[in-house]
Amino acid sequence: MEIRVLKYFLAIARELNISKAAEALHITQPTLSRQLMDLEEELGTKLVVRSSKKLSLTGDGMLLKRRAEDIVSLADKTISEFTSGNEMINGDIYIGGGESDAMRLIARIAAEMREEYPNVHFHIFSNDSDDIADKLNKGLLDFGIFMEPADITKYEYLRLPAFDTLGVLMRSDCPLAARDVIRPEDLHHLPLIVSRQMLHSRDVMKWLKKDFEQLNVAATYNLLFNAALMADEGLGYVLCFDKIIRTNEKKTICFRPLASDIKMHIDIAWKKYQAFSKPAELFLKRLHENFGDTV
Repeated sequence: MEIRVLKYFLAIARELNISKAAEALHITQPTLSRQLMDLEEELGTKLVVRSSKKLSLTGDGMLLKRRAEDIVSLADKTISEFTSGNEMINGDIYIGGGESDAMRLIARIAAEMREEYPNVHFHIFSNDSDDIADKLNKGLLDFGIFMEPADITKYEYLRLPAFDTLGVLMRSDCPLAARDVIRPEDLHHLPLIVSRQMLHSRDVMKWLKKDFEQLNVAATYNLLFNAALMADEGLGYVLCFDKIIRTNEKKTICFRPLASDIKMHIDIAWKKYQAFSKPAELFLKRLHENFGDTV
């Protein structure tokens, strides 16, 4: 199975139309159709279902799409590392993390590096800790940023000199908006919107004095922007960290901190015995210079 053929398949999966995919790839339609049939024969399974209007992926086709995205991404990253030059510092650095104001610390180091090495490029991926760990383990990321309670014991890591304050994002016209801080009993009977990672936080459950199964969880989220829209439309109250969502200009939503000393520490991690590209190695050096030794 060639990388080239996987890229062809990804084009088909994206367009769901052989003609459009062939046009995007600058090859002929018969050539692309032949490549698809050869790939299906090689794997011993149907990857697409053909209809008069468009294609659709089979279950195996959807699985291959996910695998091919990882394989192609890793191949492109590897090629970039070997073709970035021996003398000059240039190339790509891949960083993944959840939403946190602590990303500013990383952004400052990135900005300083770009001033000195303008041919270094940063690629930032935002998702929850499970997805970031998966991509880090597969070599698709150089670094992952994790917030407690993520398990990072199998990685090397640095603790960032920052923490996130937990609170509630809500409509400005709701009664709780008049409070300076939010107490556990204030949330016991309200519809809550909770991140999937927070569902596993013992500190949060201890503060709430109830398990999430005992509460009215209206929705879960992995990125806060959409959760903020749900709160703005009145779906519920978002348990989240401060300084990620700016309250909008109309001031229809607001943030209030919890009456708690819960502070979520934030770490930047990388695989043990990681072989870094030159730009990533320099970035790690800057991390140590700014934030000290590994924990």
